[in-house]
Amino acid sequence: MYGSVFAVMLPLKEKDKALVEKLLSFGCCPRCVLRFCCVNVQAPYKRPTQELLQELKEFIGDDDKTSTGEASGDKSQSGAAAEQEAGEAPPPKRFKPDETEPEERLVCPVCLGILQEHCDQTLASKVAEAIKTENYVFDSLVLSVSLPAQLCVREHSCWLHVKTEVRAKSLVLGKDDVILVKEAFKWVMQSLVSKALGGAAVVSKSAFEVGVEFIHPETDKDCHFLATTCPDCFKPTKNKESVFTRMAVVKALEKITDEQFLKHYPCPPPRPSSCCVSRDVQCLHTSVFIAGRYNKFCRSLPQTPWLINGERRMESSVEELIAGPILQTFRATGFNFSSSGREDVDVRTLGNGRPFAMELINPHKPRFNRDQVKTIQQTINESSDKIRVRDLQIVSREAMSRMKEGEEDKTKTYRALVWTQKHIEKDDIGFLNDIKELTLDQKTPLRVLHRRALAVRPRVIHSMSSEYKDSHHFYLGLKTQAGTYIKEFVHGDFGRTKPNMCQLLQTDTDILELDVESVDVDWPPPIPE
Repeated sequence: MYGSVFAVMLPLKEKDKALVEKLLSFGCCPRCVLRFCCVNVQAPYKRPTQELLQELKEFIGDDDKTSTGEASGDKSQSGAAAEQEAGEAPPPKRFKPDETEPEERLVCPVCLGILQEHCDQTLASKVAEAIKTENYVFDSLVLSVSLPAQLCVREHSCWLHVKTEVRAKSLVLGKDDVILVKEAFKWVMQSLVSKALGGAAVVSKSAFEVGVEFIHPETDKDCHFLATTCPDCFKPTKNKESVFTRMAVVKALEKITDEQFLKHYPCPPPRPSSCCVSRDVQCLHTSVFIAGRYNKFCRSLPQTPWLINGERRMESSVEELIAGPILQTFRATGFNFSSSGREDVDVRTLGNGRPFAMELINPHKPRFNRDQVKTIQQTINESSDKIRVRDLQIVSREAMSRMKEGEEDKTKTYRALVWTQKHIEKDDIGFLNDIKELTLDQKTPLRVLHRRALAVRPRVIHSMSSEYKDSHHFYLGLKTQAGTYIKEFVHGDFGRTKPNMCQLLQTDTDILELDVESVDVDWPPPIPE
């Protein structure tokens, strides 16, 4: 009867007693005991550690078939068993504080104190303070935890230690049935963090992630023997402090035999002298994507910051003029700017503009309605007369790819002011209007050879038009395949583009001004003014 009472309070069964006793005997904390007993109900983990420990001791103290007196401190087990045989339920066994307090101060050798010392309101308050300090706007958050890689080794050692007991009891229990430290941690902390934030929803999936990282320098060497037994699992990687990443350690433990493991690492795992330490709480909101079209009216404005040998050449750029107000409003920590092609610094972009998109990294204020986005657009347009933005809107990550889809199959329309060395009349250029689907072979231009691979690229000019200006100048209209180098088509680039305007007019020609009049990409969707 007494055992069944605890089976209700803690979802443990008679068969679990020997396992509970074994785990407690080498210092497992109460929550790790529950994990290895495969308790997948959240409520018990949320109870205070001291209370759980006391109930676990009382639970195993009721078993008269195992000698748990030393583990529980109960010196009258035979008397209790006799009372039970007589049909009397033994009284609940309560441990005095001085009996349990020294044991509580010992660090769990399996979770390294994470489930023992860090699942409390102190850490929850630290998490809440980090979120409030950075002033995030959010509806819900997901709590993530990063654990030391050596926890995997210690879990494996603990599993091997109890596996014999499990097999002896003819129990079917797999290592994958053990509740992960990460899961148990979240079960305890989610409600505490929610409370610390005044009831904010802490869920399993959210765009806003709050991460807690634990380290334990004292036991860093726990993994080192795996490098000898499974060298193929550990490869140096960029941006990693150590080759002993969690994934690499898990992979090695899957390959190593029990005999090899036991040869190099103690079973059960040794008890550490200190707990894990929690690093600074990291907050990260998933990226927000914003798109639109821009016009550029200035012939001395690059699309992106122009740096040569580390020295800035222009005061600003299209990218910066657009990004400034957007970053400030969304309070993002960074951005990535992309567009459907790019114009040279001395080229204007007119008409409906060039499609662009921005990935806003870690926005602290991620949500805006259409009217608010329109206000951002207005702010950009009022901040400079060099550019203008239209159709500004928030888009999905998936929609971003539409800007680049079939990019070279799209068409672009240009208008160029062309100079001719030879004196020309209007009739000399009239034949250009009749040229259709002219295929060019463009060798990588000299001016971009430092950043583009040397190759000959076929490009198509779909149509041309001419407008006479004077005896040495005319306007040339072009509708071309995206990716066509217009300047090189006009001046020939020392014969690297064939055919070119010099060959067509049989005189040297050069380009004085160039405008992009349309970029024929039907994205993003137009928004009525």
